[in-house]
Amino acid sequence: MTQYSELGYWSSEAAAKRTRTAVKMMPGTFAICALTSVLLSVTWAEDLRPHHHPHHQHHPDHHEEQLIWDKLHYPNANFAIALYKRLNAEAAAGKNIFFSPLGISNALSVLSAGASGETHRQLFSTLGYSTLNQTQVNKAYEHFLHTLGHGHENEQVNVGNAVALRSGFKPERQYLSVVRHYFLSDIFEVDLSKLDEAAAEINKFIANKTQNKIEDAVKDLDSDMRMMLINYVYFKGEWGTPFSPRMTHKADFHVNATTTVQVDMMTNEDVYDIYRDTENHTTVVQLPYKGNTFMMIVLPDEDKMEEVEGYISRDYVRHWHKSVKGSCVNLSLPKFSISADYSLDNTLKEMGIIDAFEDRADFSGLSEAEDLKVTTVSHQAVLNVDESGTEAAAATTVQISVKSACFSEPIKVTRPFFAFIVEKPTRTLLFMAKINNPTAA
Repeated sequence: MTQYSELGYWSSEAAAKRTRTAVKMMPGTFAICALTSVLLSVTWAEDLRPHHHPHHQHHPDHHEEQLIWDKLHYPNANFAIALYKRLNAEAAAGKNIFFSPLGISNALSVLSAGASGETHRQLFSTLGYSTLNQTQVNKAYEHFLHTLGHGHENEQVNVGNAVALRSGFKPERQYLSVVRHYFLSDIFEVDLSKLDEAAAEINKFIANKTQNKIEDAVKDLDSDMRMMLINYVYFKGEWGTPFSPRMTHKADFHVNATTTVQVDMMTNEDVYDIYRDTENHTTVVQLPYKGNTFMMIVLPDEDKMEEVEGYISRDYVRHWHKSVKGSCVNLSLPKFSISADYSLDNTLKEMGIIDAFEDRADFSGLSEAEDLKVTTVSHQAVLNVDESGTEAAAATTVQISVKSACFSEPIKVTRPFFAFIVEKPTRTLLFMAKINNPTAA
């Protein structure tokens, strides 16, 4: 792998370390990872478009950065729900859905930093950034990526970006400066005269960033490729109160009215934050990790999944989170391990990002020497949920003492449900899943 050093834009090891939180690995824990890659290749347009550079604008101070990220939180959540509804509409009946809204929004934001004109407008409109400018978005992501480096002593949160450049291709210096400084991107070159070796090199980089959970993200490279934008999101955390493997047992999970599967059902009795939204036919349970992250389980009532899917929105998720209260619960949750692989080209076009894929694409902020368009946007994600633990004596003791202190009510997750992984300090939705069948990989 050749790191890009043209005109000082070299991604040093020191810079690379800024993209990750260095925390010790924990055995038997909850692990998630996701990848978004955006592939750009040359297209020859009939004429050159005017070159506007949206990133030459006012730079906010640190306090403003936090305010801007707060502004991004809402459109990012809206984008997540909108994207989920598209993916769900396209998915086969009963198929699990899992993706990283943060990863996709981040990758498209890196792309928008090189876009101009109508191409930039469509990206910002679809992402919900229409009231912001590119510099504000850049600074917000810089703030977010640095914030992730704090407060995660007991979990791993690794979010970062990279740019793989075709050997000899030189993007605009300003663009490389933006993606390296604000999006903390690694920048390296690949030799596309050997496509298989170049793909293997990119896959090795991604595997390293995702603890080998995603090893074959790039299967084919376009010989016309000029650069690839990569985003990776990796999370590994330990339940605040681990499930005891000795309590795991076989149980029925009702996929639908006619299909029942056997799952490994974990069981735990503890104080959890719960909310029964009887008006909207859902039960919500929040499972904290040891750190600054939690999983929100949203369990629609029997035969109410389609109704919940119809109204679910950012505001409902926020309402559920703000409404939970601690209660003793005997929780039954299936173990599961799922993966997802999406080609998002058509999905993003339907959501409003059209010009980026066409010959009229305007990426003049990325390169004035060559006309570029996006050829592929792909997303791959892996999710593993288990008892998470280590059977530390202290955890077992605490668990037992809590059990004896209260009367618990049962919550059995035995039908399709939603799972959200949320990072508390920034209120960022890292991952979203709909689990129709825990036994379907």
